Amino acid sequence: MLPIFICEDNRIQRERLKKYVEDFIMLEHFDMEIVFSSGNPYEVLEEIEKSAGMGLYFLDIDLQQPDLNGFELAKKIREKDSRGFIIFITTHAELTYLTFTYKVEALDYIIKDNLNEVQERVHDCLRSVQQRMLDERDPDKYFTFRLNDKKVIHEKQDDILFFETSTKSHKVVLHGKNRQIEFYAKMRDVEKILDEPFYRCHRSFLVNKNNINVVDRATGELTMTNGEICMASSKLIRGMKL
Repeated sequence: MLPIFICEDNRIQRERLKKYVEDFIMLEHFDMEIVFSSGNPYEVLEEIEKSAGMGLYFLDIDLQQPDLNGFELAKKIREKDSRGFIIFITTHAELTYLTFTYKVEALDYIIKDNLNEVQERVHDCLRSVQQRMLDERDPDKYFTFRLNDKKVIHEKQDDILFFETSTKSHKVVLHGKNRQIEFYAKMRDVEKILDEPFYRCHRSFLVNKNNINVVDRATGELTMTNGEICMASSKLIRGMKL
């Protein structure tokens, strides 16, 4: 999932932008989510620090802060996320040239003078980000599946710890480094999609061997890198090569 952060000090404009983004993500089934939205750039930076990996950032320029405008915020974001997507939304068309001065490599610079145009430009940016992610993606390195009628998930295989059959009929739980996702599937179908380093260690578990931290062959417990426990049968654990 691509996390999205919004920093806009005008509450009405912030809520409008948030709706543009959320509605379009749902409509297009993009694997993105707004994880934080605020008018305070310091709060946004704090939340970004908690995030792992690449993000998408919608930033106002005039944030009513004496020592941190949108360009300076973008520069700080770039120090943490060199590959993320930064989009400026502002009333200050005359400041466009400063995107080069600050060297933040913005994806777009949207002027707030026409609401319909702003909405369309935001949608264009989301389409562009989605396409770039697809273009860069190695299909052999991602597990892709339909979560429901409205959303498709693309999970990086390196971030998957293991799959477990759910207590709910015909469902499987993906245990990832950053999230857990339950979806309709049969374990044998998931197993067919994935090869090394994934290993069927139990009728109810399919494990990513690269994310195993400890193997206890006596108890059949596999401790993952995040501390979660995955079970392995006595027969299958003997055949597992790390």
